[in-house]
Amino acid sequence: MAEVTPALGLTATEVGRALRLASLAPSVHNSQPWRFSLQRDRIELHADERRRLAATDPEERELRISCGAALFNLRLSLEDSGIRPLTTLVPNGRSSTPLAVVRYGGRTRPSHERTRLLQAVYTRRTNRRPFVDAAVPSAQRAQLIRAVEAERGWLYVLADRKERATLRKLITRAHHKQMADPRFRTELAEWTGHDSDRADGVPISAGGLRPEPQDEWVLRDFSSGKGVERTPGKDFEAEPLLVVLCSFHEGARAELQAGQALQRLLLTATTLGLAVSFLSQPIEVPEVRGELRHALGTTLAPQAVLRIGFGSPVPATPRRAVSELLLPQPQPTAT
Repeated sequence: MAEVTPALGLTATEVGRALRLASLAPSVHNSQPWRFSLQRDRIELHADERRRLAATDPEERELRISCGAALFNLRLSLEDSGIRPLTTLVPNGRSSTPLAVVRYGGRTRPSHERTRLLQAVYTRRTNRRPFVDAAVPSAQRAQLIRAVEAERGWLYVLADRKERATLRKLITRAHHKQMADPRFRTELAEWTGHDSDRADGVPISAGGLRPEPQDEWVLRDFSSGKGVERTPGKDFEAEPLLVVLCSFHEGARAELQAGQALQRLLLTATTLGLAVSFLSQPIEVPEVRGELRHALGTTLAPQAVLRIGFGSPVPATPRRAVSELLLPQPQPTAT
């Protein structure tokens, strides 16, 4: 098993901490589809193709978005260590090459905002439970919008009932299409609802409540039917804040950039005391994603649909050891 080595002028211990922070990013079904290659002058981010979800994410869009979120955490950690990360996105579709390369870009001092975001890495959670029926204040909405814009993304906030009704129909249709696919159902069961000592996937403790027929918003059952039973007739919140995170372009590079914007949004929401969960169905079904784009009336590419509000505390999901995330060091060429 590969060992953590020094990189970018940091000790092995400091590099290990940075990779640990990177690994706390969200990923589809907590699959953690990232690996890292360490060199003296750079840290490379690679996709872990062994963790590709062929039925849920056949185009690997969410895989790259997840890796982009891990990249943002890595940037934060390096800045906290006084390193200005010089980041290059280099996805080209070949598994042997990196998605991104981070090099030494000089010294820096972390800002107060960056420090708050770094602290939020440890406490951020995907909250699949009901939220309080309270509106997110406009000032906090504005902060979320600015967070996405800072990473060259765009946050579309659904502002009226017509837009919300359209989104609800798209989510329902995408959900039913996925659940009609035996491959998707098998994959969902493999990655969620477990109660073992696995270091990945969504355990029952983080799966939320069991969905019920009266729920206005179609939510996945991440508990494999083992989730907490609800009081009869109890619904999730009636008016969650619904947003669509968009990129200005299509393609692998845009998805990596969207992942960084997504993670900055999630961490900003955490610093504001907000809870967030994903409504991923219309993004994962290509034809429905196209309809969503048309419904938004924009040329931007939808990358994530989020439900935001005020929720109760939820437990963390497990993470793999840093040593499992490392690619083997290249051997020096014999002369």
